[in-house]
Amino acid sequence: MADSYDEECDYLFKAVLIGDSAVGKSNLLSRFATDEFRLDSKPTIGVEFAYRNVKIGDKIIKAQIWDTAGQERFRAITSSYYRGALGAVLVYDITRRPTFDNVKKWMHELRQFGDSDIVVVLVGNKSDLSRFREVTEEEGRSLAESHGLFFMETSALQNLNVEEAFLRMITKIHEITSKKYLDSKTKENITSLKGGKEIITLDEVTATKQSSNCCY
Repeated sequence: MADSYDEECDYLFKAVLIGDSAVGKSNLLSRFATDEFRLDSKPTIGVEFAYRNVKIGDKIIKAQIWDTAGQERFRAITSSYYRGALGAVLVYDITRRPTFDNVKKWMHELRQFGDSDIVVVLVGNKSDLSRFREVTEEEGRSLAESHGLFFMETSALQNLNVEEAFLRMITKIHEITSKKYLDSKTKENITSLKGGKEIITLDEVTATKQSSNCCY
């Protein structure tokens, strides 16, 4: 896989991974970013992040995914990282019902600190351990529908639906961003730059037609 940090991009989107500790957030991210899975994965301390470039239509989107610690003692540290996030992957472990019961708590925090139109995908992880399942797929889908979320069960170990979950979020963010872009053009709120290039500012997320320095 090419070094997605250095590659030229049209958009930079920030998204966050949230959910209880040990639900598999870090391995979902490493699967998506570098196609790796670590059996000896350690709990995340504070916040880590990774990049990956994704092509949607004729646009290159740099997805900046923040992996937030699920432990309560780090919540004061990570709450500020919702700022500027246009997407979130909310993860629970299908073999541990308490992690599913806490989804509503994470949703409350997301609504409190996140953007009002943030794109959220609810993910039931560890589907490879279905014989130990404590949460049915129907329960997950029903909860997602009641909150207007996308839903998918995944397995970071088997690399099942991991790509699809992230791409669903990124594609929807792109749709929303494109609509804002068109609306801003209609309202003539575009600032012209030298050389006739354009830049649109959407909170802390930047979409540009400049060279790769747009992504630093």
